[in-house]
Amino acid sequence: MGEQRVLVVEDNVSLLAAIRDTLEVEGLIVFTATDGVRALQVMEDTRPDLIVADIMMPRMDGYALYRAVRARPEWVPIPFLFLTAKADKEDVLMGRSLGAEDYITKPFDPQELLVAVRARLGRALAIREVTEAEFDQLKRQITTVLGHELRTPLTYVRGYTELALDDVSSLSPDDIQAFLLGIKQGADRLNWLVDDLLLLVRLDTGQMARDFRLVAQVRRDLGEILERTAQQYEQQAADCGVTLETKVEPDLPPVLLCDLLFTDALGRLVDNGIRFCRGEGKRVTVSGRVDDGRVEAAVSDNGMGIPAEEVPHLFERFWQVGREQMEQQGAGLGLAIARELIHLHGGEIIVESTPGEGSTFTIRLPVAERDVKTECAEEQ
Repeated sequence: MGEQRVLVVEDNVSLLAAIRDTLEVEGLIVFTATDGVRALQVMEDTRPDLIVADIMMPRMDGYALYRAVRARPEWVPIPFLFLTAKADKEDVLMGRSLGAEDYITKPFDPQELLVAVRARLGRALAIREVTEAEFDQLKRQITTVLGHELRTPLTYVRGYTELALDDVSSLSPDDIQAFLLGIKQGADRLNWLVDDLLLLVRLDTGQMARDFRLVAQVRRDLGEILERTAQQYEQQAADCGVTLETKVEPDLPPVLLCDLLFTDALGRLVDNGIRFCRGEGKRVTVSGRVDDGRVEAAVSDNGMGIPAEEVPHLFERFWQVGREQMEQQGAGLGLAIARELIHLHGGEIIVESTPGEGSTFTIRLPVAERDVKTECAEEQ
């Protein structure tokens, strides 16, 4: 496991020395403290891989130490093992309710301590390795995707600008208009990327959730909202040779919506369906219905479909299906943002897909049985 560091916190000096010797024989690097206050001072200089702490100590007991450690974000992943002479059920429940990884009652066998320490260190190491691997993968995705997504639109902007500046006097009005359209295309793509990244920041910080609670309303016109949203993508569908249609059941039940955020999420699914359509008879269908007590808004396409192994990753940020094989003109944020926006509505997005036949993305929302304003007034 390499050089792993254990911080032992125990006010009994003889027991502290015995624990230190036992762990050092096993090749572990051991730091010691006789109370919680001193333990926190030690941790300012050295971050341990595991904390083994007594509960009954002067100045700061084990529970207070645990809370202090967990209050620091950089220390949250450190596993915690309680040692105590108290065997009352309430004390055991207290330690576990706080989130301590284990609880050993004194007196204990040294081998029992070693097994517990090794188990917690091994588990912490495994979690850290997985987390680091996922983080490295995310960094590679961000570097690849954002590098591409920034360079491509900038190529439009710089390329057309340089062409115009090279010989602006000889350009016809049509040439200038074509160059300006190319520059606008690049600028729009950059603008979309910036907007999506800022939207993610608002989602991650909770600002979007607060905004949702302020503006969400019970809507009884979901069918009209679905049809109106689909209409906004008719031109894009026509340009791609895709037939865009709606099939909405009448009198859909009321749902709690923020119109702007819901149509944003739905629009991302429609855009995704249009871009993934392939071959003859390309078609995207937006439908609305009630199923199993929930309201469903689905976007179906008869496109390329999604391999089964890709489906679990679809809503991950910066993920795109078959990015290496095809250019999809996006940063891989659309589905991730759509899911987060639907989660604000108390809903979910489920996916059904068959490679070579197409995909269906279904938004499932709870029925709003009561008016939000009335409910809030009753609570007050």
